[in-house]
Formats: sequence, C-alpha cells, structure tokens
Amino acid sequence: MSSNTLDRSLVLDAVRVTEAAAIASWTMVGRGDEMAADQAAVDAMRNALNDLNIDGEIVIGEGERDEAPMLYIGEKVGRGGPAVDIALDPLEGTTLTAKAMPNALAVMAWAPKGTLLNAPDTYMDKIACGPGYPAGVIDLDKSPAENVRALAEAKGVDPSQITVCVLDRPRHAEIIAAVRAAGARVNLITDGDVAGVINTADPATGVDLYLGSGGAPEGVLACAALKCVGGQFQGRLVFRNADERARAARWGVTEFDKKYDLHEIVRADAIFAATGVTSGALLDGVGFKDGFVHTHSLVMNSSTGAVREVRMKRRV
Repeated sequence: MSSNTLDRSLVLDAVRVTEAAAIASWTMVGRGDEMAADQAAVDAMRNALNDLNIDGEIVIGEGERDEAPMLYIGEKVGRGGPAVDIALDPLEGTTLTAKAMPNALAVMAWAPKGTLLNAPDTYMDKIACGPGYPAGVIDLDKSPAENVRALAEAKGVDPSQITVCVLDRPRHAEIIAAVRAAGARVNLITDGDVAGVINTADPATGVDLYLGSGGAPEGVLACAALKCVGGQFQGRLVFRNADERARAARWGVTEFDKKYDLHEIVRADAIFAATGVTSGALLDGVGFKDGFVHTHSLVMNSSTGAVREVRMKRRV
C-alpha cells in the first residue's frame, strides 16, 4: 500500500463516525438551539473517533483549542494506528438543524498525515464543477459570466441550461446578478456549502457550477469529496484583518493571495463520508420508525474511485 493511500477498512470506519454524529444531532432537529445541536454532534463524533484504531489529528475542526472544547484543530484522536489528517464538520448546517430545514449533514474526511491543507478559519473564494470537463474549464480569476459560458460550451448546451449554486448572502449580490445576466439559473442555498459543492458532481441535483465565498475549512472538506469523483475546484483565502492573516501564518500559510486547486488542498488520496441529518438534495435525513433508526450516507474513496450509498437500519 502506498504511503499516500489509506487502508480500505477506513472507508466503513468513516461512515460509522458520520452516522454517530448525525443520529446524535437529529435529536435536536427543530428545537431552535443551534449550540445544543452542534454540541450533540461534536460529542458523538469525538467518541466515535476515539474508538477507532487510528493515530488521528484534527487539521480542520471546530476552531483552535482556546475556542472549542471539542474537536479543536490539533487535537489527537484514536487508539493508535495509521497516521491520518482529519477534516470534519460534525454538523454542517446548525441553523438548518435548529429550524428543521433541508440539507443538514454530518461530514468528515481523512487523508494520510500531512496531506490536507491546514486551512485557517477564514473565508475562501470558491469555484467548483463536477467531473467530465476539460482541465481548467473554470477559473476563479474569470468573471461569473465567463465561467458560465465556458462550462456551457464544454457541456454542449446554451448558458440558459446551466445552473449555478450560490450561498444566499448579501456579499454575493453581484455574482447572482452576473450569473442571471449571462442567462444561467441561480440555485440559492441558505447554508451548507459543502453540500453545495458536492451537488455539482451529482447530475441528479441539476447543479452545474458552484460560485461564491464561504468558510475555508468547508472548502477542504468539499475538495476531499471532489477528489474522489474527479471534479474541479479552485479556492483563494480571504482575510478580513491582520488577525486572520496572523492565524493563517501560524498554520503555515505563506502565500496569502495564492489560488489553490483541488490537488493542492488535498495532496493525496482521501476518504470522504457524509450522513444526512435532515433530508435534502444529496441525502435523506435520519429517521426513527418501529424501534429502528435509519440513516442515509455517502462514502467515497479516491484511491479506488468508489462511491457508495450506505443505508443503515439499527434497532434502538
């Protein structure tokens, strides 16, 4: 086995971790308490990770040690075993969960030690598309209209047949207007840009392109997923002040204006797993029926190209 390839047994371990977090956070769906929902997911994911035979280190987590009591960046997890970098979001969509809205997920990825970008907790400008297009068909330095037209040409369709996913935020008003002016559709999402990026790789969602700024840690998680299915991604860190630049420097970032592509963010084969908390375009949510808990997960392994849907049913 290559040092840049993870053992296949870690595929099922990954999905067990996200299942645990999803089930725990589901108990808080619709209760209006974002912090409690997040804490339930964090506790369950941490316990699941510490039950595994891995030598894991959180490189994308809930913040730095002084900011997050659980799953902080730099925390060690596991009983010992293969050395892995771990990127996670125990509950991607805390607001979605608290309000019982669609598309909340428990998400995690891991890769061999030292191969995931230590992205600071800042914003990142992002662009992504799914597989099957020529390399470089999209570019962060092109305008939204240029990217829409380039993708439409590569797909062999009119720009009116392109759908672009964008986070519904005031900062994206110009992007939204430009995409619509180019003739494309805009699919606005309230939260959950990891799922938004992944949707570009699933034809069933109807999403062709993702554009906009969101959390840099979520960018790393999305890249791990796209690494498995051959999509394209570019990201550039966005710093709002000197403190954010200093934080990035502590994590080894030296080129503050660098445009990263997918394979610079995830530099080796990776395993990605996500479990639905509330039902959405990508996955069904957790359900309880007749004394059983049901979950719907997606797990991917870039070393084999395998993408599996996993439905679990367990008595409770």
